[in-house]
Amino acid sequence: MELKTQIAVIGAGHAGIEAALASARMGCDTVLFTINLDAVGNMPCNPSIGGSAKGHLVFEIDALGGEMGYAADIATIQSRTLNLGKGAAVHSKRVQADRAEYKKQMKKTLEAEKKLRLVQAEIVEILTEDGAVSGVVTRLGEVWKCHKVVVATGTFLESQIFVGDKVYSAGPDGMTAARGLSASLLRLGITLQRFKTGTPARVHRRSIDLSSLEVQEGEEEPVPYSVRTAEKSAEETNLVGCHVVYTNKATHKTILDNLNRSAMYSGNITGEGPRYCPSIETKLVRFADKERHQLFVEPCGLDTEEMYIQGFSTSLPTDVQYEMLRTLSGFENAEIMRYAYAIEYDCAEPTEMLPTLEFKKVSGLYGAGQFNGTSGYEEAAAQGLVAGINAALAEKGEEPMVLSRDSSYIGVLIDDLVTKGTKEPYRMMTSRSEYRLLLRQDNADKRLTELGHRVGLIDDERFARFKEKMQAVENEISRLEKTTVAPTGEVNQLLRENSSTEITTGIKLAELLRRPELSYKALAPIDKNRPTLPAAVVRTAEVQVKYEGYIKRELAEAQRQKKLEEKKLPDDINYKEILGLRLEASEKLEKIRPRSLGQASRISGVNPADISVLLIYLSQRKNK
Repeated sequence: MELKTQIAVIGAGHAGIEAALASARMGCDTVLFTINLDAVGNMPCNPSIGGSAKGHLVFEIDALGGEMGYAADIATIQSRTLNLGKGAAVHSKRVQADRAEYKKQMKKTLEAEKKLRLVQAEIVEILTEDGAVSGVVTRLGEVWKCHKVVVATGTFLESQIFVGDKVYSAGPDGMTAARGLSASLLRLGITLQRFKTGTPARVHRRSIDLSSLEVQEGEEEPVPYSVRTAEKSAEETNLVGCHVVYTNKATHKTILDNLNRSAMYSGNITGEGPRYCPSIETKLVRFADKERHQLFVEPCGLDTEEMYIQGFSTSLPTDVQYEMLRTLSGFENAEIMRYAYAIEYDCAEPTEMLPTLEFKKVSGLYGAGQFNGTSGYEEAAAQGLVAGINAALAEKGEEPMVLSRDSSYIGVLIDDLVTKGTKEPYRMMTSRSEYRLLLRQDNADKRLTELGHRVGLIDDERFARFKEKMQAVENEISRLEKTTVAPTGEVNQLLRENSSTEITTGIKLAELLRRPELSYKALAPIDKNRPTLPAAVVRTAEVQVKYEGYIKRELAEAQRQKKLEEKKLPDDINYKEILGLRLEASEKLEKIRPRSLGQASRISGVNPADISVLLIYLSQRKNK
């Protein structure tokens, strides 16, 4: 029996799901391999989607035609928008999801996709011919011929679990580790790194005195991630409450007294851990002056009693886990259902990839997700989508899709990975982007839907609705810019009530809206002819008017940078032979092989003087 497909995706986590769905929906015969069919779309850590910058990624995934946002909407049991006290650029949606419902929704979606086959099998080898992918081999010895492979193995490659001094081979949630594929990748010349991450204990709800904890309610006006999802009321969306608890002196003493028993500090773990989601013992060592740390107590779903203690991940032994948990207020009788653990795994060196996420050394081989050195479901899904799209475009003989830094957080994420690399699990943050006001949640569709339509993931009907929305936004902005409000008693009364300066002459509605203390909603009583508009149209119109000056500045800066991006660097440059380039710069440029001067300028170790040298070189080369 000859087994064959066009595109093989290894791993059915968040990256693999998006890669497989994208390639299949773009018309390519696709097979998605997973070690365990019951773990498709698994959330081995907190069952939440979004958060600071991560929420932006989910909106972008949806705008391109990905699946994560829609599945998250279906599985939402509480919704919140973070950073509402700050500017619109950093407003970030985060939902607590029902873990089982999310998995169920994703598996059902995969099974229903016509050009996609879901197969339970472990891939142990990638085959090549003449430097290009030719197939994959399963542990059972089956050979699947294919033209493209997306590696989305998450934390499974040669993974080991650490709990205190106990170390054993396993993947997350007690599943088997992936053995053998790392060796195959090394034979292909792929450089691997060793990273680690961890997760906290899960505690039975009945053993927690929730009445002694701080309550964290959901938001009053939830906005869905996906344009495919109808907006719901707060009551329909926020089905559970979440809680907050704090560590204390007794907690800290218990942990520090047992620090030598932590796998992190005993020398057992060699992999680099995440800086922005560290274990509780790392927090205590790194922030020794802090008297307490905030922890979030969140349900894992509607049909389970498991509670997730976010911020309390550890690799301490089980007896210490009990002891430290029971120092927390309300946790005096805590019953652990799943013990916390650290996991160490192999991942790729992302600077060996192109911005398409294809490996430079092996044609047709792509990487996505934690395999690329990132941390987080949202980062994984974003990369999976890009890898799947580019694998399908290459299979169809079409031009690749490369997202720029001013187009999306996905573009920032991938550019950071392939240009700068990472020496620890990378996570997305709004501070990583120089164009934060351009890359807001509310305008993800404006930035990316046309591209999603062009590659074939957004159908004509949805694209038409998108264009109608964009027109409605423009019409409302135009109305606000043209409508004058007279200095009547009613108007000045409203301004006084909102602590805003009164007016003595007529003023445009847009000018009032630009005042920090005034909002679109607040102006409703004096905006007599306001049309009834969808909430999504109002959100985007308001932000574009309110931040117009800042947005124009960022657009101008993006345009200046674009000139460097347009200056392409030929593939055959020998950087070591360019006179005037510093040794460090030539070595870095030779290793990364940037596609443009813009990308070259972002490589660590390449300075403005080196870019000037490259500009002169390109000019001389062109003249020759």
